[in-house]
Amino acid sequence: MNKRSILIAVLLLFLVVLATVTFLYTSKEDDVEIIHGDLDDIIEDGELIVLTINSYASYFSYRESPMGFQYELAQGFAKSLGVELKVKVVNSEVELVKALLNGEGDLIAYNLAITNERKKELIYCGKENVSHQVLVQRNGKDVLNDVTQLVGKEVYVMPGKYEMRLKNLNQELGGGIMIHEINQDSITNEDLITMVAEGKIDYTVTNNELAKINKTYNPNLNISMEISFDQRSAWAVRKTSPKLAEAADKWHRENINSAEYEASARRYFELNKHTPQAAILSLKDGRISHYDDLFKKYALQINWDWRLLAALVYTESNFNPGAVSWAGAKGLMQLMPVTARAYGVPAGMESDPEQSIKGGVKYIAALQKIFSKVRDEDRVKFVLASYNSGIGHVFDAMALAEKYGKDKYLWDGNVAVYMLLKNREEYYKDPVCKNGYFRGTETYNFVRDVMTRADVYMRNIKN
Repeated sequence: MNKRSILIAVLLLFLVVLATVTFLYTSKEDDVEIIHGDLDDIIEDGELIVLTINSYASYFSYRESPMGFQYELAQGFAKSLGVELKVKVVNSEVELVKALLNGEGDLIAYNLAITNERKKELIYCGKENVSHQVLVQRNGKDVLNDVTQLVGKEVYVMPGKYEMRLKNLNQELGGGIMIHEINQDSITNEDLITMVAEGKIDYTVTNNELAKINKTYNPNLNISMEISFDQRSAWAVRKTSPKLAEAADKWHRENINSAEYEASARRYFELNKHTPQAAILSLKDGRISHYDDLFKKYALQINWDWRLLAALVYTESNFNPGAVSWAGAKGLMQLMPVTARAYGVPAGMESDPEQSIKGGVKYIAALQKIFSKVRDEDRVKFVLASYNSGIGHVFDAMALAEKYGKDKYLWDGNVAVYMLLKNREEYYKDPVCKNGYFRGTETYNFVRDVMTRADVYMRNIKN
């Protein structure tokens, strides 16, 4: 062995020993390395590290853009401090607290349940949120407005806290509520809410935050009746970060009534998530919309039937070039700002019909290349799904399909099944999933609706 080889071997051995020592040191509970001690360190470093959980209200990815009510609040807080925001996602409230105490982040940006035990280690801060369980039912003359009216009614619930509360309530009332426990792998709490909206069942139970979000997708729901005591929750920091807690309290006090705060809350909990739909422009003249000539021109670039492109635009924006979605997507093709810029739509031109269609078609062309291994007859469904949800969530559904023995290159009955399950913890927290929670029902319906609408167009409108 020459001197060079010996030197390399010694260096490698030193690195191994150093890594081992470092691991042993940082593994000791009493020797936790804190990234930032308190507010002064955060400002000096120029970065606020927040810990959160992937969920419908806190943080999720949509069309390749980070979204979520708690995420937007954390963004505003970081901006007020003049620092960049960095997000770390964990899987549970227990992990949130552990990661914070281990120094992996500065602040829990999530509605963490307030308990006396946690107060021993944490400082709760920011706006205190009050949540409770509600009965989900349909609007109408038979709406229940008192818990005593549940006697004799059938209520479908997931096992766990909702079923437990309903059983306790049943005991308080002396019995009579017909409780159906739903523990099928393919059904989630959100699915039960949708089943109520569609009239398949009459009642279910959920928390008021999830109920509000689902009402934006199903306006016929009534979620006004509370059936549990209040649970308080808030953001949290370590006991050693009092200045950070004070800054978070101050920011929430000053911003809770601001236009930005209210707009963010409305975006997630109030705005209707569905685009109103209209009829074909003229069956007699063979016209789908005012933009048919543009669809015919640009569909050639992606080898699509122009009526399929029209069906996508109808489903996205109802042919309204000025449409702006709850998430900030704009124009006929409903491109998110980052996507619009990436595919050549000039800033301020999102509402221009041709610019929107041209940019959207370029995006579709890129998606077609990404899914080149998918069979021709199925590729369009993968492209549509990615257009609606973002590529990452489709990749997750493909990975889940492969893991559970399905064909990851086939949509119907395969990848589509796991897209539907992307809102269920055991699936979106699976190690093969890289993009976390997603309301896959919307993407599943989007693919189905576009394909169905395209079929209607092709049967009624000449090519």
